[in-house]
Amino acid sequence: MVAIYCRAHHGRASPPCPECAELIDYALARLDRCPLGETKPTCAHCAIHCYKPSMRERVRAVMRYAGPRMIWRHPILALGHLFDGWRKP
Repeated sequence: MVAIYCRAHHGRASPPCPECAELIDYALARLDRCPLGETKPTCAHCAIHCYKPSMRERVRAVMRYAGPRMIWRHPILALGHLFDGWRKP
């Protein structure tokens, strides 16, 4: 999703711009430290808010832009993400 966002807003996808690379690194670090591990639901349904408010807003902006476009670029991943959202925590 970050690559789709970065390509549209910063003109780069691979490698992503420094701002988007920082967001990816932050998200991966937070996921590695998540106490829920593999059973973690999507962020919208998670009881633990592990992102700082500023990073949460950045991720929200990426999701808003890239989410609807993901169905065309990565349909299987998009459907998997959709089904994860329906799964109960």
